[in-house]
Amino acid sequence: MAKVVKIEENLLLSENKRIFVALNKPNGTQTGKIMIQEFINKQFYNLFVFTYLFGLVLYGTIKFEGIDEICAMLLFILLIYGIFKSTDWYVNKAFLTVIGIFVFYACYSIYIHSNSKVAILSDFIIQFKPYLAFFAVYYLCPEFTKSQKKILRDVVYVIWAFMIAIGVASFVEPKIFNLTVGHVAYFAAIVTSSAMLFLFSSEGTNKDKVIFLLILATGLLSGRAKFYGFFILATAAIVFSRQVCHLKLNFKTILVGCLCLAAIIAASWQKLVLYFGVGQSLESVPEGYLARAMLYATSFQIFQDYFPLGSGFASFASFSSGVHYSDIYQEYGIELIKGISKNNYSYIADTYYPCLAQFGVVGVILYFFFFFYIFRKSLTLYQRSLSIKHFVIPFLIIGYFLIENIADATFTSHRGFFIMMLLGLTLSESKKYITQKDNSKSNSNSIQQPT
Repeated sequence: MAKVVKIEENLLLSENKRIFVALNKPNGTQTGKIMIQEFINKQFYNLFVFTYLFGLVLYGTIKFEGIDEICAMLLFILLIYGIFKSTDWYVNKAFLTVIGIFVFYACYSIYIHSNSKVAILSDFIIQFKPYLAFFAVYYLCPEFTKSQKKILRDVVYVIWAFMIAIGVASFVEPKIFNLTVGHVAYFAAIVTSSAMLFLFSSEGTNKDKVIFLLILATGLLSGRAKFYGFFILATAAIVFSRQVCHLKLNFKTILVGCLCLAAIIAASWQKLVLYFGVGQSLESVPEGYLARAMLYATSFQIFQDYFPLGSGFASFASFSSGVHYSDIYQEYGIELIKGISKNNYSYIADTYYPCLAQFGVVGVILYFFFFFYIFRKSLTLYQRSLSIKHFVIPFLIIGYFLIENIADATFTSHRGFFIMMLLGLTLSESKKYITQKDNSKSNSNSIQQPT
C-alpha cells in the first residue's frame, strides 16, 4: 500500500513539474518579445552610460553643447523601434497627453506669432526633451543585470574620487570648477546624479544609504546654497524612508515637514535675498543678480497680460528667445539689462520658473501636476514593490528640480535630461520588479494547486 502511495506522489510531482514547464516555456511570440527586450536592454545600457559620461560628467570639459540633443535623438530612435516592434502598439496615456499639450502650444505659438517658426520649433524641442527622457525610458522598460549595475557602481566610485579631488582643490584655486568640469553648477549636478545612480544600482541596504549620503556630501564643497537645501532634503528622506508606508497627515508629519522646509530656506536665505531682492527693492539688487530678479518680476506681468495660455514658445526666459531674440523684452522695457540684451543674452535662460510664463497659468498647473503624477505613481509602485529606493529616488528627483529650477534652467538642460532618464529607469524597474513578484507567486500557486 505504501508503495502505491509513493508511486502516486511521484506521478503528482511529475505532473506539477510538467505544468510548471508548460506555463513558463515561451512560445514563438514570447521568444520574439524576449529577443526584442534584450536588444533594447543592451542598447539602452550603452546609451545610458554614454549619456552619463559624455552628456553629464564630461559635458563642460569637452564643451560640445549638442551632445544631449544627440543622446535625445538616439533615445527617440530606440523608442520608435520599441513601439514598432510591439504587437499591441501600446503608448502611455500620460505621454500621449503631454505630446498633445506640446503640439497645441506649438500651434498656439504660431497663431499668435510668439517668434519665428524656427525659434518656436527650437524651443519646442528643448522644452519637450525632459519629458521624452522620462516617458521613453518608462515605456521601453529596460532592465540592467547585476554585473551591469556593479560596473555602474565602480564607475561612480571613480567619478566620486575625481569630484573629491576637484572639490578640495577649489579651496586653493576657486577657478578649478571652470577649468575641469566647466562650471560649479555642473560639479554639483555630477555629484547629485552620481549619488542617485549609485543608490539605483545598489541593493538599498543601510550601508548603501550611508555611501549615498557620503557621495552626495561631496557636493557641499561647491558652496552652492541650493545644494545645501537639497542635501538637507536628501538626508531627511533617507532617515525617514522606512516610515513611508505608514506616512499619515498628522501633527508629527506636519512638524517634521515644516522643520525640513525651514532648514532648507535657512540654508538658501542668503541667495534668495540676492536673487529676488527679498526684503529689498529691485533697485538695490546687485547688478550680477538683477537679470534673474527682473525675469521673475516681468514673468508675473506676462502671466496677467497673456492669461491664461501665456506668451508662447520662444518668447520669454528660454534659450531660443535669446538666440532668436524675442520682441517681448523690448515690449516690457528690460532689453537693456545686462544679460538680457540682444547682444548679451547669457542670463535669459539662467532660471526656469519665469520661462513658465510662455505657457501661462495653464502651463504652471500642468507642470506641477506632472510632478504630482510622478509622486503618486512612485508611491503606488513602492507600496507594492516595498523597495525603498523606488520611492526615495523619484522623491529626491522631484525635490531636486523644484529647488534647482529656482535659479537655474536645470530641467531643460543636459543635467535634467540624464536625471529624467534615471527617473524613468527607476519607475520602470519598480514596475518590472512588481511583475516578477506577481509571476513568481502565480508560478508558485500553479505548483501547489495542480489541475
